[in-house]
Amino acid sequence: MVQNIAWFEYIITGSELEALVLESNLIKEHRPKYNTMLKDDKNYPYIKVTTNEDFPRIMLVRKMKQDHCKYFGPYTSTGAVNDTIELLRKIFKIRTCNRKLPKDMGKDRPCLYYQIKQCNGPCQGYISKEDYGKQIEEALGFLNGNYKEVAQELQKKMEEVSAQLEFEQAMEYRDLLRSIEKIMDRQKINTKGFEDRDMIAMAKDKQDAVVAVFFIRQGKLLGREHFHMDLNEETADEEILGAFIKQFYAGTPYLPAEIFLEYPIEDMEIIEKWLSKKRDGKVRLKVPVRGQKHRMVEMAKENAENILRMDREKIKREEKRTIGAVHEIEQLLGIRGLKRMEAFDISNISGFQTVASMVVFEKGKARKRDYRKFRLKTIEGPNDYASMEEVLTRRFLHGKKELEEMEKEGKDVQLGSFTKFPDLLLMDGGKGQVNIALKVLEKLDIHIPVCGMVKDDNHRTRGLYYNNEEIIFPRNSEAFLLVTRIQDEAHRFAIEYHRSLRAKGQVHSVLDDIKGVGPKRRKALMKHFKDISMIKTASKEELMQVPGMDQKTAAAVYDFFHFSMEQNMIK
Repeated sequence: MVQNIAWFEYIITGSELEALVLESNLIKEHRPKYNTMLKDDKNYPYIKVTTNEDFPRIMLVRKMKQDHCKYFGPYTSTGAVNDTIELLRKIFKIRTCNRKLPKDMGKDRPCLYYQIKQCNGPCQGYISKEDYGKQIEEALGFLNGNYKEVAQELQKKMEEVSAQLEFEQAMEYRDLLRSIEKIMDRQKINTKGFEDRDMIAMAKDKQDAVVAVFFIRQGKLLGREHFHMDLNEETADEEILGAFIKQFYAGTPYLPAEIFLEYPIEDMEIIEKWLSKKRDGKVRLKVPVRGQKHRMVEMAKENAENILRMDREKIKREEKRTIGAVHEIEQLLGIRGLKRMEAFDISNISGFQTVASMVVFEKGKARKRDYRKFRLKTIEGPNDYASMEEVLTRRFLHGKKELEEMEKEGKDVQLGSFTKFPDLLLMDGGKGQVNIALKVLEKLDIHIPVCGMVKDDNHRTRGLYYNNEEIIFPRNSEAFLLVTRIQDEAHRFAIEYHRSLRAKGQVHSVLDDIKGVGPKRRKALMKHFKDISMIKTASKEELMQVPGMDQKTAAAVYDFFHFSMEQNMIK
């Protein structure tokens, strides 16, 4: 690291606490290479109850604010939060609208939720502020974990309506009971107290580390999350955990009162002061050595080790699927240094609106930001060879010109989608398409290996055409699967572009070619005459009867059709 230092810059702070905050902010902003970095940047969902309103609402949010509302969370599952909010709205009939009440009360008719009896209509004044407040209090009790009372009340209501033979209503209560049971099942792991705590532990190998966090809220385990850390060799465990604490809690809006760690970290007292100031309340960092808290930290460590092991296997599978497939292609073709591959495909219908696609794969993965599409400029009719020659010429000529301009102006060469040339060119086709590509490259004095992606009679990938011979590889090999993915992707990208152009072309009308006729007059003409043939045969007087039509435009429409007909007859 010392060899790469160009200059030092000092910032003097008033205390160690200020230095800690500044360090965290600078690391987050500049993401320096030699710091242990938190890879994940996640925002956790919260349930917000707008208790600062006369008629509160319940909603999902990603950030906590000082707005006198009540927040519950954070939760690890957005789906679970949405399910809980939907359940609360159904049980307690909480409004979903954004109307400002009581200011907007009675201005609009009640919404669908009132019609289906999932809202008591506070927007119309059908429920008093006091009665609505009772529903909110019950909902808050539910969010605080008082499920049993709600379940008992629903059970009682279900039995009452069943006795009255109102079975549809009873089924609704039954479904709500089942939803509550699911939520209760998620809360089986409890601690003795009702504190908010985070349990943090870590597992690592030489290049990667995983930190697992268990979120305990109101004494209940709401879920666990894991985070990946980039680290350098010989980084101490305490240093990794300390870097995680600073980076994770710097971006988390909610802080628990207690954070239990696997090991003690450096500057624990300073970090406690920083977190306490951020929380506006006391935060303690602890390292439990026995009892239930220690077992929870151990559970977090087991989770971290399991995730690291699974990720390692996942990475191996992904490397085999991508980089491994590229190495197989290198061996089959007898080339080296293969990283970037570009594939081209042509799409048209009987020569109509011919387009081409360029897809890019680097290290076996699609690089979609480098994808490009071409609309043919010089070729008319169904001529795939000539179309491919135009596309390849435009692609490589563009790249060469950009590189030459950068060199002339003395600028650093910035490799983009055109200036960065591929290590292998893949053509959708066999010998003919390969020869076209070689012709273009020779003309531009560019040396790149070219392969044709050959298909069988069923239009499925069969092999590669390279150096005047066809190379067949096993159908279950990673190389075969990668080439198939590339060929399918080039075809898909071209087809989608052509389809979008066709869709735009289908809304074009012959009336759009007449001077003075825009969308409104075109619509008025079709509405008045019902059919284009009626417009063609209409007199100027009949055209003048169309709403919004002036004499000049009527004459233009008449002349367009009658003059064109006469010209065709003369021809």
